[in-house]
Amino acid sequence: MRLLLTWTRRVVMLIVLTGSVAAPVEAETTISTSNATDGGLGGQMSALLMQERAAIGQLASGKFEQILAAPRQPAAAQATAVAAVVPEVQPAAAVKPVAAAKFVPFWVQAEPVTPALPAVLAVQYDPGWLAGLPAATGDDQWQCLAKALYFEARGESVKGQFAVAEVVLNRVDSGLYPHSICGVINQGTRYSCQFSFVCDGNSDKIRERGAYEQVAKVARLMIDGAPRALTAGATHFRTGAVMPSWARRFTQTAKIGAHYFHRQPMRVASN
Repeated sequence: MRLLLTWTRRVVMLIVLTGSVAAPVEAETTISTSNATDGGLGGQMSALLMQERAAIGQLASGKFEQILAAPRQPAAAQATAVAAVVPEVQPAAAVKPVAAAKFVPFWVQAEPVTPALPAVLAVQYDPGWLAGLPAATGDDQWQCLAKALYFEARGESVKGQFAVAEVVLNRVDSGLYPHSICGVINQGTRYSCQFSFVCDGNSDKIRERGAYEQVAKVARLMIDGAPRALTAGATHFRTGAVMPSWARRFTQTAKIGAHYFHRQPMRVASN
C-alpha cells in the first residue's frame, strides 16, 4: 500500500507540472480512493504506470531534465541571501593626521633643569618680573655662576647682571677657556685670576640674601638657555676705572651700567 501511495504522489506531481507547460492531460485510468481490491495490486500498479507514462510523454524536450534539476534562486535573490548571512564590511575609519609639533624656541626647555622655575617665552630685564619667579635651585655649575654674579654684578641693574652672565657662558663656548662654568670662573692662580673675587682675599660669604636670590634666578635662566642678546658675544668686561691691556685690542661691544664689554678675536690657524 505504501508503494502505491508513493507512485500516486509522483503521478499527481507530474500531472500538475505538465499542466504548467502543456495542455491538460485526460488520464485514461482514474485512481480509486475506496478500499476495493478489484483487479488486485498488480492492476492498480499498471494503471498508475500508464498515467505516469502519459504525463511524461506530454513534456517538451528537455523539460523533464529541467524539472528534476534543483531549483535555482534568481541572482538578485541570491545576493540578498548572501547579504543577510555576511554582514556588510564597513570602511575603515579615516586616520586623523597627527598634528605637527608646535615650535618652541630652543631656549625654552620642555623639562627645565629647575622644576620650580617655569619655562618662559621672553626674558624681562625687570626686578619685579624676576621677583615673581619661584626661587631658583641647581647644581654646582649653577652655584658657581650665581656666586660670580653676586660678587661681580649685584650692584648692577638686572640687564647688567644678565650681561655678565653672558660673558661667562660665551667663554665656556669659545674653545679658548675651560669648558665648564666653574672652570671659567675659577681659572687662574692665587695671585692672578680671571674674576677678581676669586683671588682678592676677601670673604666669599653671602651677606645680602635678597640680592643673591635675584642673581640666582638670572643664573638659572641663562643656564636654561635664555638668549644672549646684550653683549654681541663679549668674552670680557671691565669697569671704567681700569684699562687693562686687552681693552685696547679687543672690540668693545656694549656698555651697560658701570661695565664695558669686549669681544676677544678668535684665533685663526696659520698654514
